Amino acid sequence: MYIPQKQLENAHKSIAVQKAVIIYGPRRCGKTTLLNKLVANAGEDYLFVNGEDISVQEYLESQSIEKLKSFLGKKKMLIIDEAQKIKNIGLNIKLILDNIPKVKVIASGSSSFDLAKQVGEPLTGRKTTLKMYSLAQLELSNIQSRVQIDACLEERLIYGSYPEVILNKNNAKNITYLREIVNSYLYKDILELERIRHSDKITRLLQLLAFQIGKEVSYNELSTKLGMSKNTIERYLDLLEKSFVVFKLRGFSRNLRKEITKNPRFYFYDTGVRNALINNFNSLTMRDDLGMLWENYIIIERFKKQEYLNINSNNYFWRTYNQKEIDLVEERKGRLFGYEIKWQNKKEKIPKEWEETYKNSNYQLITKENYLDFIT
Repeated sequence: MYIPQKQLENAHKSIAVQKAVIIYGPRRCGKTTLLNKLVANAGEDYLFVNGEDISVQEYLESQSIEKLKSFLGKKKMLIIDEAQKIKNIGLNIKLILDNIPKVKVIASGSSSFDLAKQVGEPLTGRKTTLKMYSLAQLELSNIQSRVQIDACLEERLIYGSYPEVILNKNNAKNITYLREIVNSYLYKDILELERIRHSDKITRLLQLLAFQIGKEVSYNELSTKLGMSKNTIERYLDLLEKSFVVFKLRGFSRNLRKEITKNPRFYFYDTGVRNALINNFNSLTMRDDLGMLWENYIIIERFKKQEYLNINSNNYFWRTYNQKEIDLVEERKGRLFGYEIKWQNKKEKIPKEWEETYKNSNYQLITKENYLDFIT
């Protein structure tokens, strides 16, 4: 069964002659499936290659115009999966675009910190970048009724949204799959490309983050607990962001003394991965971290919506030293939109400091009663 991917539509719109489309996303999120669907409707002759293939690397690392022309032949579309495996891929794509008429290039990668570094400068002004996530509720809503969506909500919070998890109705198999993700794929790009040996330290770091969702994270505190330097902690967190494991929100402030901005908050790209890291797949009625899970789920689903529908927004959290807070603040088109995320629809007053300081801002409470419009 294929669940229509929103970025497939966006990729079709982005393909252009003498241009490249770069697709980033976590491992196992469906990038290869998207590429296969893309070429199935391409309507032109194409060459589909995998960057892990040594013979492909020989040509696409060559920086030789003649070799690149020979490799592509008469094909007018080149699709490269796992492009981060190819050294100097950005420069070689530029040579292809500059020297082969009417060519189109699409490249995907699971490691943004390596691929982005390679394609950034060489392809300035010559590329469109698309970011992929595990399946979004925005996509699932096209094939599910509201009753089905509500019935599956607990599964999304506990097991996440990887395509194989959603298509597999067996929870025991989903647990095995998520453990495989954590043990075999989660750190693969970091360990291979950055030569980091202490995956146990990374696991412990992520476990600590898993219990601090919705709270400010102190690098100094993490450093003390893990017996690692603050610089190493910051480096690991940066790599985990760039390999689509976690992402951070910074505090919003207009430089008021009472607003907290020093320490960020971290969230997981997939709640199933988060639960696998702490080995907790209990039902929602047996959990004491439902608020964390719900906040993480809503924020990542909102970010998927922003990306897929091209909603340009700067995203933050807001908190004051006297414990007043807003979970998500979006800054777009010169306005502020504050969203407090709660599982239950309890009466929540707008923080007085927020209302007085940011008079033209919007504020909304997001609960399980009204969340669907917010994320789809």
